[in-house]
Amino acid sequence: MKLIISNVSGVPIYEQIKQQVKAAILSGELKEDEALPSLRTLAKDLKISVLTVTRAYTELEQEGFVKNVQGRGCFVMGRGSELMREQLICKVENGLTDAIKAARIANLPNEELHRLLDILLEANTDD
Repeated sequence: MKLIISNVSGVPIYEQIKQQVKAAILSGELKEDEALPSLRTLAKDLKISVLTVTRAYTELEQEGFVKNVQGRGCFVMGRGSELMREQLICKVENGLTDAIKAARIANLPNEELHRLLDILLEANTDD
């Protein structure tokens, strides 16, 4: 996992780390039970404070994306965790809301939108 930090984005560094780790977990780039870099290693690599990395990891743990094992480090939670599931459902809701708004702008009737969703669901089944 490669993290890219921007000092000019206006987003706090801990938040940038958190967002990028979350995205890597949700995309499957980081797998269940995979270890995140240690606090010191990541801080050294990014040339930032250990406290900044600690805050990012703590918030990731509070949101259910990672678990901290004392003396061993932070590990990715499984997609079966309730908080992870809620995050994924929220992502689906946001995507569907955006799709509905675009469909309204395009004057796409509900039936066509449903049909399009059915086609996409069928095309993206994991057989």
